[in-house]
Amino acid sequence: MVETAPIKVQDLEPENEELLVKYFADRSGNCVKLKSMESLSTSRPNYVRVKASPLHAIGGRHFDGYALYDGQPGGYAYFGDKRFVLPKIYKDHVEGIRNMPLRKDDVWVATFPRSGTTWTQELTWLLCNDLDYKRAAAETLTKRFVFIEFPSFFPKEILGDPSVLESLGDEIFIDYISLKDAPSPRFIKTHLPMSLLPPQLLNTSRVVYVARDPRDVAVSYYHHNKLFKMIGFNSDFKDYWKLFVKNLVNWAPYFEHLKEAWAQRNHPNMLFIFYEELYKNLPDVVKRIANFVGKTYSDEQIQVLCEHLKIDKMKENKSIQPDWMQNPAIITEGAEGFIRKGKAGGWREYFDEEMSAEAETWIQENLRGTDFRFSETNL
Repeated sequence: MVETAPIKVQDLEPENEELLVKYFADRSGNCVKLKSMESLSTSRPNYVRVKASPLHAIGGRHFDGYALYDGQPGGYAYFGDKRFVLPKIYKDHVEGIRNMPLRKDDVWVATFPRSGTTWTQELTWLLCNDLDYKRAAAETLTKRFVFIEFPSFFPKEILGDPSVLESLGDEIFIDYISLKDAPSPRFIKTHLPMSLLPPQLLNTSRVVYVARDPRDVAVSYYHHNKLFKMIGFNSDFKDYWKLFVKNLVNWAPYFEHLKEAWAQRNHPNMLFIFYEELYKNLPDVVKRIANFVGKTYSDEQIQVLCEHLKIDKMKENKSIQPDWMQNPAIITEGAEGFIRKGKAGGWREYFDEEMSAEAETWIQENLRGTDFRFSETNL
């Protein structure tokens, strides 16, 4: 195993921490009820007091069937030389993920959040598993494609509480540790940048990286942050955009994330694709990913797969959107769903003239001195 220097961890500046509290703190302090649902195999309801703090903030203690959530213990921190924002408790996992054992037949999907991750996961898994739609329908995507850094958003007190596992479904807590004993091939999802992943990843396993226009990413991430009550972003898109360009959302900075992957685009174990290509020419991207994972399918089979991957079908797919994602105790009523519109260029509906000009300048400044260009399909 290649020895690596420990990842540098730095506290957020006080003014940035305060900014996150301002926009992500839930001041209502209301009690919510997680109802019993067949898909969660729970025999009794849980009552959870939720007080969300910055970003994906949940944490706290339990007594008499109640959970008092006091926000993310310890707050947030910058990780690595590029100062990627993650919950401070990610310190408990950063070296475990960096040093996790890899296999030659591992297949990874890596993205900045809201860049077509779920779409690409379902597509890639089916291609690698001989288009086994029956098995895909029988097993949730979170089980088939493990989100390795998921536990970094949940304090140990929460993960160790059986009532939480019972309520939310234990499959969402499958992580990089449980992957050690998982059968091959393993399918792994991450939003981590390349610099926080195992150094030998590309020399060992295959990685599909998906990039998306950051303006569309910001719009989708905004809705995602309003969708889940435990996040509860409490303002409008203009304010969210300010946080996004300040790199004050989880896994930011966006452009450092993007450029790290772009620098590896020519590695034989890296396939770099654009969300906009998925949107405009899905059959072509399907063929490219199939070739990348060593599979060949007929045009008719690809047509059937593309039909399966249509956004309306994805929204109805219970293995992708299980029942707990419809639970009003977890999901904000009236918010847009986990699978939204699946379109490219929708940012124009949210950006006024001033924001559009600011975004254009921000993009140009961050790409200056690089050879990266967004796919012309998103212009």
